[in-house]
Amino acid sequence: MKPGVTGDWSVRDILAHVSTWEEEALTHLPLILEGGTPPRYSVSYGGIDAFNARMTEQKAGLSLAAVRQQLRETHHQLIDYIQRAPEDQLGHQTRFRRRLRLDTHGHYPLHAEAIRQWRRTVVA
Repeated sequence: MKPGVTGDWSVRDILAHVSTWEEEALTHLPLILEGGTPPRYSVSYGGIDAFNARMTEQKAGLSLAAVRQQLRETHHQLIDYIQRAPEDQLGHQTRFRRRLRLDTHGHYPLHAEAIRQWRRTVVA
């Protein structure tokens, strides 16, 4: 719960952030499949950083247990959705696959490494 893992974010904040981006994937992947284009964060929120700050503020009052539950539920929903996605969207480079990578598996390592580095400094 202590800030400082990544900037002012705690591990709880990072988990909430990952959950937020999985929620974004669940919102925008169906739109992409329908041929639509998700709104640009620069137009809707003033940029990705502004969006992240807004979502962090919205989830600031959640307990660690609530964030972990939300992450678990969202992740299961995302896995279920991907398992039902058309195979042609997953087998090669598509807008669908690019969005999935940006919001999920391309995003996880950055935050996992930040937590690992922070843990090394706490344990040392």
